[in-house]
Amino acid sequence: MDSGARPTQPRIGLVMTGGGARAAYQVGVLRAISEMLPADSPSPFSIICGTSAGAVNATVLAANAGNFRQGVRLLMTVWKNFHVHHVYRADPAGVFRNSSAWVVALLTGGLGRQTPISLLDNSPLARLIGTQLDFGGIQRSIDSGALDAFSITCSGYTSGQSVTFYQGAPGLEPWQRARRIGIPVTIGPDHLLASSALPFIFPPVRINREYFGDGSMRQIAPVSPALHLGADRLFVIGVGRQLETQQERVSADAVPSLAQVAGHCLNSIFLDSLEVDLERLQRINRTLSIIPRELLEKNNMPLHQADFRVLSPSASLAEIALDHTHTLPRTIRALLFTLGALKKSGSNLVSYLLFEKAFCRALIKLGYEDTMKRRDDLMQFLGFEACWL
Repeated sequence: MDSGARPTQPRIGLVMTGGGARAAYQVGVLRAISEMLPADSPSPFSIICGTSAGAVNATVLAANAGNFRQGVRLLMTVWKNFHVHHVYRADPAGVFRNSSAWVVALLTGGLGRQTPISLLDNSPLARLIGTQLDFGGIQRSIDSGALDAFSITCSGYTSGQSVTFYQGAPGLEPWQRARRIGIPVTIGPDHLLASSALPFIFPPVRINREYFGDGSMRQIAPVSPALHLGADRLFVIGVGRQLETQQERVSADAVPSLAQVAGHCLNSIFLDSLEVDLERLQRINRTLSIIPRELLEKNNMPLHQADFRVLSPSASLAEIALDHTHTLPRTIRALLFTLGALKKSGSNLVSYLLFEKAFCRALIKLGYEDTMKRRDDLMQFLGFEACWL
């Protein structure tokens, strides 16, 4: 078979979760996948779903679905050269203004405030998203047939709903489940900025009548958007050690710092729901495997097993972050020091905010190595094994 030919592909949904700077790990995974596939291959993922920082990566891939390697190359260029000031203000004036306003808002209950409160000012990210991402490319990818659907998930602060905004080929139907809905839109910068608005750290974004924040909040079923949009298989890239054995409970030596509590909360938001949802999917697959297909059809239950693969870090990203805290701007280090985030116990919080190239490159390297170790299985899962015969 011609090495450049693309075999018949199943409808594979790519699911990329959130996690701030931790999303650099996803880029390493994607780089490895792009090197496994034939040159100039279109995206092996006909459905792409992103949440939080994962939505940024997803947008680039969706806009370049016709040339997967090119999309990954663009992501590599950005993430390998990232600095904090590309995402949020790190200058003394910007940090002090936002952090002091945040403290005052806490003390007064936000009395008299008409603008969103956050610990950091992410206006640089807003400019980056607005000027560097090709949102028109999403529809071009759909029109060309390289992409079936693309989605970004946000969390509504008023409704409490997990809202998946999607853009796709004709025929896709909106959905509504408990605390989660899917709405067809033309996706733009505001959707992306809202989905990546880390709670407390970045300000919420108003879309139509409601303010939205990071899509990982209250996202009780992270893989469901891809299934609603028609995926037969799922390729999930997490940013936490999903396969890590449960840690032993030990006696605490000190009261947890504010940073430790914040890091624990962020881990709960970004990591726990994905692990639970994948366990649920495994149970559903096992149940469906023992139910005859004829019985499902007879009872009008159009259910099918959804094979999936999960890539997650083989090492602790918090520990890696601890080795790179010195690369943060002095003002940010001072702010994090006051929160107790520069200690080992607070390193989880740092790992979400460490948008510096040394840390990002370390995560890219880890993602690349983790993926290459599973090359044969992943090639077969993606349907490209015949390309190497």
